[in-house]
Amino acid sequence: MVFFRKILWVGAAFAVTLLAAAATARAQSYPTRPITAIVPFAGGSASDVVSRILFDHMAKSIGQSIVVENRPGAGGNSGTADAAKAPADGYTIVGGGSGPVAANVTLYKHLDYDPQKDLVIVSPFASFTIVVVASNKLPVNSLQELIAYAQAHPGELNYGSVGIGSSQHLAGEYFAQLTGVKITHVPYRNIGQYMPDLMSGQVPLGFQWYPNISAALAAKGAKALAVAGANRLEALPDVPTTKEAGLPPYVVSGWFALLAPARTPPVILAKLNSALKAAVEEPSVRARFAQQGAEAIYMSLDQSKKFIGDEIVKYHDIITKAGVPQID
Repeated sequence: MVFFRKILWVGAAFAVTLLAAAATARAQSYPTRPITAIVPFAGGSASDVVSRILFDHMAKSIGQSIVVENRPGAGGNSGTADAAKAPADGYTIVGGGSGPVAANVTLYKHLDYDPQKDLVIVSPFASFTIVVVASNKLPVNSLQELIAYAQAHPGELNYGSVGIGSSQHLAGEYFAQLTGVKITHVPYRNIGQYMPDLMSGQVPLGFQWYPNISAALAAKGAKALAVAGANRLEALPDVPTTKEAGLPPYVVSGWFALLAPARTPPVILAKLNSALKAAVEEPSVRARFAQQGAEAIYMSLDQSKKFIGDEIVKYHDIITKAGVPQID
């Protein structure tokens, strides 16, 4: 009896070894088929535009196509949750923004995922400077005129964003804190719904990433008043920085990162990280990012893990200070 148990134990151990070896071999040969990349925001949004630029170059590097699926909803939570529940085999990845991956941890009482337990960050890849934008229907032509108008009309001005907890939402909250004005946040499901209201003057303010408002600017339906970064944007060379416009403390940006389901094999994460690094170091990619008002960034896997933890703490402090109520 003991002999047979020993045989069974050896057989089971051998089977486990074979399975582990097969899994390692699959990871080593990754990818052997197309990869699905979930972008949890609408097509044409800032995050969608830069993600497609990145994935196009990564696909050439790794030798397989990367198919983008836009799954907007709940401030990016819906698509991010889908990715967190996907098989950890490297064939489903997700573009995660500062909202669904960091801010929403504090903003929402219940998330269907834990960014630090259910996902692993490959690397952030794009940083967006916030642009303060106003409808052409609003009688202001500078940041100081906007502040003066908002002070004279407390509670009358609305600003739009792609959802509660988005970097655009929190940028508006921070603006109100610094200037002492009272403005009202209007969340939208996607940026396409917001643009007509911005241009019509119904929701005349925005604290937006450049690609989100580029069409409105081109159509002369809105005007950029300032960019909330240290330098002017290449895409908006005539628009002053907030320092130049008289509000130096107002420096705000958002970011977008590549993530995968937790327990994705390290060898696959390393391959994705390497392909991402090659992409953001490519001059043509950096130039296309700059045209969209974005700066290309890269971090190692270890740096990225620390980055996410720090960002979750940072946004917790911002949201708590702003007194933004939690969402059920």
